[in-house]
Amino acid sequence: MVDWAEARDCWFEVDRVPELLELVERQDDAEAWKELGWRLVLEHDLVSPASFAALPRLVRLAPRSAEARGLGGKILARAAGPHGCDDLLADCAGAIAEFGEVLDQHLRSRPADYLVCFRALLAVEEEYHWANALEGFTDDINHVGCPHCGVGVTIVIGGFGCYSQVWNGGEEIRRDLRPAAAEELTGTGRWMHQITVRDGQDVLANGIAHLFGRAECPGCASVFTVADEYTSANRPVMR
Repeated sequence: MVDWAEARDCWFEVDRVPELLELVERQDDAEAWKELGWRLVLEHDLVSPASFAALPRLVRLAPRSAEARGLGGKILARAAGPHGCDDLLADCAGAIAEFGEVLDQHLRSRPADYLVCFRALLAVEEEYHWANALEGFTDDINHVGCPHCGVGVTIVIGGFGCYSQVWNGGEEIRRDLRPAAAEELTGTGRWMHQITVRDGQDVLANGIAHLFGRAECPGCASVFTVADEYTSANRPVMR
């Protein structure tokens, strides 16, 4: 049982979130969902006790509500941050597992909110850095350091091409990325690729193959795995 008197939201209030949850449970109220989002996820990375207290109720709404799926995913994507709510998060373990099942089933239907739900599923699986990084591969840009020479390398994956890039003075130097074949993928990359292939998400599947493939550093010509370098720099240290 949630003690809402102890569950402040991102605006340091304790009474409004339960009221809003009751409202969206009764009817699909767009303004209530909008305010609930502001109170449970502030800007890009701040969540609060109310965020995790609300999560089980959002999960119950998730099979029929895109807003609940999206908001639940945003909360979980920030679960590795310094929120000070570890006990509340641990209490949500059952709801998080249920959320994963709901999301996986929903993705199989190839819904309009596929990317939002795929990112939410990554957060359920504690792949927080990918949950926050994936943008759909229309023109995704990530920055990594070359593990050999240390130069900053821009990785571009999208409709304008798939390449590594550095600037040497005013000169742009590019090298094509080398996507991983499906049989070469392992671990998280294999799991992500299999789900997107299963669901007919060709753009995502192709982007993941490049993300977990190899890049040539345009500066020193050494070759490295894109995902390994991004993960080493961005994966949060779990407490």
